Amino acid sequence: MATTSPRELAALEPLDYLDVDALLDDEERAIRDTVRQFVRDNVLEHVGDWFEQGIFPRELFGELAKLGLLGMHLEGHGLPGASSVAYGITCMELEAGDAGVRSAVSVQGSLAMFPIWKFGSEEQKERWLPPMHTGEVIGCFGLTEPDAGSDPGSMRTHARRDGSDWILNGAKMWITNGTIADIAVVWARTDDGAIRGFIVEKDFPGFSAPEIHKKLSLRASVTSELVLQDVRVPDENRLPEVSTLRGPLSCLNEARFGIVFGAVGSGRACFEAALEDEKETMVFGKPIAGYQLTQEKLAEMALELNRGLLVALHLGRMKDAGTLRPEHVSLGKLGNVRGALEVARSARTILGANGVTLEYPVIRHVNNLESVLTYEGTHEVHTLVVGQALTGQNAFR
Repeated sequence: MATTSPRELAALEPLDYLDVDALLDDEERAIRDTVRQFVRDNVLEHVGDWFEQGIFPRELFGELAKLGLLGMHLEGHGLPGASSVAYGITCMELEAGDAGVRSAVSVQGSLAMFPIWKFGSEEQKERWLPPMHTGEVIGCFGLTEPDAGSDPGSMRTHARRDGSDWILNGAKMWITNGTIADIAVVWARTDDGAIRGFIVEKDFPGFSAPEIHKKLSLRASVTSELVLQDVRVPDENRLPEVSTLRGPLSCLNEARFGIVFGAVGSGRACFEAALEDEKETMVFGKPIAGYQLTQEKLAEMALELNRGLLVALHLGRMKDAGTLRPEHVSLGKLGNVRGALEVARSARTILGANGVTLEYPVIRHVNNLESVLTYEGTHEVHTLVVGQALTGQNAFR
């Protein structure tokens, strides 16, 4: 069984080299400190075991809900309406614990609650948003398909009108929270070529969500397939305010924003674990901190993390001001996830053999970041999004 060492418990103490803390207001700092303490008390002591066993405890949703973190950036219907920066900082602190925890919160708020909040009817909002905020109802988001990851426009999941109902057939893949979810926001193509969203309840006949096993990344997270075989969905469960692919893509953009911050949290946890260890590890009679190659690694890691945090904070201020565009988020995810992965890999080399054990957080974050690099838009897709914004040329086809 994996355990958590004192070094990992200290991994959330930040090294704020550029005093970014001074750019936060009192409320943002209070939220950061509250979530950081929650992670320290409720995640770090157990996450090594969760990762080793491949589990995410469902009861953690209730604890996260008590802090008001589920759908925290949405307003109305009893939701907190926190700022984008506050939500981003929350994602950073959660992912400093583990990307699986941040993913659970991100999927609940940005991918399951957001489409209901943005595109749902008043009845749907009143029915689902309050219990999702309190963690009584868990949601997931079904867009990616086995044969349509980076190209959601080619989805095969189909919705056919049948009287006052819809009949859904198809499959979705790599769905966070799927097996433990009470509802799934599923996107399907209708006979008129539209892309529509449906709230599929877990007890609808023909719907199942088998868990995906044997994964070596995001192990402290539930990853599932969604299978729809002649699932009858009442029209009252159709999201009425969306009929194009812009709907699910706008949801992804909400979640990607959280990743921009979250990746910094993963990298920071690795950096601080390495920084603490290199002071104690002796090689040829002196701490490895005294060697130029180690100091070069640490300096590059500090540079990358501080740059990433400043980018994330600036994007958060833009989002709160209403000036953030999807290509901005793509640039942030592209740079921050790549940078965090480089930091994590460097930390692994400083820790040596310790870097591959779950006594330290590093290999867990390395493995998780390999998935973060790919999901909610691959590195290559975001590169082309930024390239198109820069040149005006579409290189996707």
